[in-house]
Amino acid sequence: MRLNKYIASHTKHSRRSADELISKGKVLINGQLATLGQQVEDEDIVTVRGKNLGEPAKLLYYLVHKPTGYISTTSDPDGRRTVMSLVPTTERLYPVGRLDYDSEGLILLTNDGELTNRLTHPKFRTEKTYRVLVKGLPTKQSLNKLESGVFIDGVKTSPAKVTIVEKQDGKTWLEIIIHEGRNRQIRKMCHVVGHPVVRLIRLKLGSYELGDLKPGESKKVDKLL
Repeated sequence: MRLNKYIASHTKHSRRSADELISKGKVLINGQLATLGQQVEDEDIVTVRGKNLGEPAKLLYYLVHKPTGYISTTSDPDGRRTVMSLVPTTERLYPVGRLDYDSEGLILLTNDGELTNRLTHPKFRTEKTYRVLVKGLPTKQSLNKLESGVFIDGVKTSPAKVTIVEKQDGKTWLEIIIHEGRNRQIRKMCHVVGHPVVRLIRLKLGSYELGDLKPGESKKVDKLL
């Protein structure tokens, strides 16, 4: 295993911060100074700042109902609230995918890098389900455009699944399922067809579901993949 990955799996350090420790001479392998990119074998003893690393950090998984007004990052230089404040742990976790500041719904927080990759890498085509309130009453033609793909910043979106859930007071609730994760994709798709988003809630991310979690609530769950 690559050394920075090994350190990240055994501590609260990220791979980047692990590389910084290695560069500063804070990491030893079998008593010798480690080097960037070095590989670690099962029998090796890795020491970080004088402490031998033991068992890997326990893998944790939390489902969070992100309210609006929170950002989906581990920290924010502008002091805005982050989803990290919604889980009852001090363990180093990170969000899987993102929901923008004005969106709400399901966020998964974990320290499982392999699961994060499976849920976010485009090659795995992980489905994400959203409940979306838009202005107006979309026609069949508009729905067909959303399903077949629209151009955003010169690139066509992949096919989506779109269903009308409810019509109310000049607005429409849609269920939209996509497997891409482009920045503010749902909002931009709906804007292209002339139906701006009023409210956006993510209900599912792969096998994980929001369920009955209320805004601001979280719960510890098991790995589902």
